[in-house]
Amino acid sequence: MKLKDYLSFLCGVQSTEELWCEHLKQMAAFGFDRLIYGHTRFRTETSLGDPEDFVILSNHPNEYLNGFLKEGLYLSAPMLRWALENEGAGSWRIAADMAATGTLTPEARKVQEFNQKLDMTAGYTISFHSVSNRYKGAISLAAKPGMSQDDVDALWADRGEDIVLMNNVAHLKILTLPYASPKRNLTKRQREVLQWVGDGKTTQDIALLMGLTPATIEKHLRLARESLAVETTAQAVLKAALHNQMYVVDA
Repeated sequence: MKLKDYLSFLCGVQSTEELWCEHLKQMAAFGFDRLIYGHTRFRTETSLGDPEDFVILSNHPNEYLNGFLKEGLYLSAPMLRWALENEGAGSWRIAADMAATGTLTPEARKVQEFNQKLDMTAGYTISFHSVSNRYKGAISLAAKPGMSQDDVDALWADRGEDIVLMNNVAHLKILTLPYASPKRNLTKRQREVLQWVGDGKTTQDIALLMGLTPATIEKHLRLARESLAVETTAQAVLKAALHNQMYVVDA
């Protein structure tokens, strides 16, 4: 797919799944066969937020995802630390140079060893621009086995601007699409009562509008708060909105 055609596709795509499937194909055509995309809207000065609230998309095998994500290696990954402090594209040569000069922490060295074991030795990381310190998004593009970092850097010199553009537009589109982890997904009823709260309605108002009892409305609100792991209904409305679960049209 030509660049113009891909950007047109991104403008009209209706689901995260469809977008991600095509994006994998586009990046594979450049030689990047394993990707991890992630963003959070709940970053603080000391944390990236609850991992259950991250938006994570990847085609890496489970062996890699279990170690990198579930076991928390990502917290010490050199290129993730780079992405948190920078915007734009970063060659994995950054991490290799740190390893060569002995400036990696012991935890970061473990990540490097883990990556090398699973043939994650060459690639680029793109750190996206954020409008708020609470937001951060990035994507890791791992080159296919057999490509050296020299090969990847040469490719980037020729096509890097296109690759960055494609990833940035894909990221901006993902931010507009509904996403929820299994533990954060709302039922139709829970979403509906939160939408009415967002419109300024009281529990009594919502009960009349939905033809239910106030007690039932309170139950749906409580379950929504539990699903979203928040303490107040106001927080639930905010988190549901940030994950684009509010005012969505059912397929």
